[in-house]
Amino acid sequence: MKTKGWVSYFLIGLLLFSSAFAARARSTWQDDAADQNASGRYAKELASLDPATRQAAAEALARLVALEQKKLVEGYALQEKDKRVRLALNWALYRMGKSLVLIQIVRDLDSSRHEQAAGYLTQLESPALLYPFLQQENVPPKVLPRLLDVLGRLGNAETLDQIKPFNDSFDPKISDAARTSTRMIQHRLDETQPPAKTRPRTIGTPDQP
Repeated sequence: MKTKGWVSYFLIGLLLFSSAFAARARSTWQDDAADQNASGRYAKELASLDPATRQAAAEALARLVALEQKKLVEGYALQEKDKRVRLALNWALYRMGKSLVLIQIVRDLDSSRHEQAAGYLTQLESPALLYPFLQQENVPPKVLPRLLDVLGRLGNAETLDQIKPFNDSFDPKISDAARTSTRMIQHRLDETQPPAKTRPRTIGTPDQP
C-alpha cells in the first residue's frame, strides 16, 4: 500500500510538472509568435513616407532583435536618405549582430544626431565595447567629450581606469567631461555598495543604588 501511495504521488507530481512545462512552452511559443507578428508589422512600416514612422519602426525592430528582418533592414539602410532614420537602422543592425556598424553610430556623436546616437550607445551590453574608441587618434573634437558622457551613464568600476587619463586633458571640454563621468560612475557605485557594518549600540543598565 505504501508503495502504491508513493507511486500515486509520483504520478501526480509528474502530471503537474508536465502541465507546468506545457504551459511555459505554450507561453513561450505565443510570445515568439507575437514578436514575429510585431516584427512583420514594423518591417512594413520601414516603407512609410514619414521619416518619424520609419525611425520608430527601426528602433522597435532593434528592441525585438528581429533577426528574421535583418536582410530587409540592410536593404533599407543602404537606400535610406534621412540620416536619423539611417542611424536607427544602423542601431537595429547592430542589435541583430552586425557589430561593425557600431563605428558609424559612434561617429554620429559628431553630428546633430549626437543625442540620438548617445541614447543607443547607453543601451550597449558592456561599456568595454567603447574603450577602443578612446584610444583612437584623430578623433573628431566633439566625439570624445560625448563618448565620455556616454561612459559616465553606462560605465562601471573598470571604466574609471579608462577615463582617468582624460581628467588632466589640456582640452577643458574633455577634462570636464571625464571628471563629470567619473563622478556619475562613482555615485552609482556608492549607491550599489552594501552599507558598512557597524557594531550594535548597547544600552547600559542603570547603576544600582
